[in-house]
Amino acid sequence: MRKFVETLVDEISRVLLGKEDKIKLALTCLLADGHLLIEDLPGMGKTTLSHALAKVFGLTYNRVQFTSDMLPADILGISIFDAQQQQFTFHQGPIFTQVLLADEINRTTPKTQSALLEAMEERQVTCEGKTYILPQPFFVIATQNPLSQMGTFPLPESQLDRFLMRISIGYPDAETEKILFKGGDTREQLAQLRVCLPIEELVELKRHIQQIKVSESLVDYVHRLVNFTRTSDDILVGLSPRGAMALIKAAKTWAFMHERAYVVPEDVQYLFSAVVAHRLIPKGSAPVFAQENLVKKILSSVAVVNS
Repeated sequence: MRKFVETLVDEISRVLLGKEDKIKLALTCLLADGHLLIEDLPGMGKTTLSHALAKVFGLTYNRVQFTSDMLPADILGISIFDAQQQQFTFHQGPIFTQVLLADEINRTTPKTQSALLEAMEERQVTCEGKTYILPQPFFVIATQNPLSQMGTFPLPESQLDRFLMRISIGYPDAETEKILFKGGDTREQLAQLRVCLPIEELVELKRHIQQIKVSESLVDYVHRLVNFTRTSDDILVGLSPRGAMALIKAAKTWAFMHERAYVVPEDVQYLFSAVVAHRLIPKGSAPVFAQENLVKKILSSVAVVNS
């Protein structure tokens, strides 16, 4: 297992330098059958990471550039009347893929953002009363610019709750950035990435992850963390049951990636910010900074072992 993780990380690191920890989080999100939200400034490697993930797993990939004038049909598809057959024919939109990059998702209106809700939760879309099943696996990677930038629409809570994780890639360190300057066109390097894990093996890995053990004491610890978010005076809206289950699912995947057949509290603590922060609604202050501060407070306030 360790060799598998290292192979995937090394391959993606060819195009996203010096970000091994972020790559591992993204891999965890995909293996946990979740969706990933990447919040960062333009030009930080968000698109590169999403394309690289599709390449190393051999998955089909579509990118949708979200804009303020986009409509739901631009994502889901549309029925067009066929004059020869005298009937409407449904033409699939870009959402019919295995990896969908929803680029700058918060530059489009809430109406268009909501077109992804059913797809992300139920892996299907409904158009004009008919349901269409999406390809499996189905993995959404959405990128969003900081809300301080012009022309952005905040994602509603229902949309945020459907992302298993939210991460930020951040600036590379000085030495890595110098290597990046000398490296040439990333698009050429992306084309050279090889498939490290065929889809059949990906499906098998997900089955193994479901068998990772979660002890009763670990469940109690997660429940105390969740309950703290719901009773704290600093939090307007705490963690939902879906958010709590997402935390356990991600922790099981993280344990599996580190060759353990069971989850330990450190798994939960390491992933807590990525899984939980974007689901919390703090009282007052700037949301992003308040969310990160709340995560630290929650982890420091809740004991691992119940006294």
